[in-house]
Amino acid sequence: MTQYLNIFSKDDIQKYYAQRSGETKIGETIQCIQNKTNWIEELKTSTAKFVIIGIPEDIGVRANLGRRGAYSAFNAGLSSFLSMQDNQYLNANTCLLLGHIYVEDLMLSAESLDSKHKENIIQLRKLVEIIDERVFEVAKIIFQYHKIPIVIGGGHNNAYPLIKAASVALSMPINAINCDAHSDLRIKEGRHSGNGFRYAIDEGFLYHYHILGLHEQYTSRAVFEYIHSHSVTYYTYEDIFIREKISFSEALKNSVFLVKERYCGVELDVDAITNVPSSARTSSGISPIDARKYIYTCSKLLNCVYLHLAEAAPETAHKRADYKTGKLLAYLISDFIKGQNEK
Repeated sequence: MTQYLNIFSKDDIQKYYAQRSGETKIGETIQCIQNKTNWIEELKTSTAKFVIIGIPEDIGVRANLGRRGAYSAFNAGLSSFLSMQDNQYLNANTCLLLGHIYVEDLMLSAESLDSKHKENIIQLRKLVEIIDERVFEVAKIIFQYHKIPIVIGGGHNNAYPLIKAASVALSMPINAINCDAHSDLRIKEGRHSGNGFRYAIDEGFLYHYHILGLHEQYTSRAVFEYIHSHSVTYYTYEDIFIREKISFSEALKNSVFLVKERYCGVELDVDAITNVPSSARTSSGISPIDARKYIYTCSKLLNCVYLHLAEAAPETAHKRADYKTGKLLAYLISDFIKGQNEK
């Protein structure tokens, strides 16, 4: 299984943060694997509740005709998170930083594939199937040892193997809540970032799927027909923020109620947040504060099996990574951990 992972040691992560006299950074106290060849046993015996793992790919996004850059989210988010303070509000010893899914070979294979050409799209979607297998195998082990993975980076295609792994490990379909402008319920035309939840529903791994903040004009008639004939519920962005039929706080409260009866995966597509660099950046989304409230509330009130922060793309905004995006990801990670710890 190690072939699917780039495992991080304490030495490996020192480049992500700077130590400062009189302070204790998360990077100094977070748990890491000591013997990379024995990582499964160390994971099993670790006292950590949370396992942080990255997926540095954007193949799924490109297979869905989206913009590159989601591969850069993990490093940006990790650097900001490890640079935060370890204090009475967040004890990083509850976290194990595992590393990231090995996708370098697949990213290299995808480098020359232009999604403007149909035959290249087919190849990209075949590569996504390989990513599915790798994410599934690693995530299944994490779930089997009753840890909660916090997954950063990559396209929303990775929701499917996460849901599948949780369902298989728990021997039951799970629920999922997703704050997203898009449903990701497009037809099963080959795997990509726009149809992960549809695959999960149709294959029996996802029981009840709820979408918070769905954008009405970016959802097709066919997808709405699918939604209304399956166990999918939603609040649209327009009903919350334009028509003001319901407040965001009330919609969030109701959303949590709808999925609270089963184990639940918590999903956030960063393209739901206004002007955050992502694979489908929006000028009309929720605020960073609303995103943080969403993550914290779900974490505190739901029986969460994982957190998945998808499609942030810091390197689409500048030649160098936009570290404001990394800081936002770090806030979201910390909010999730705090919500769990305050149960």
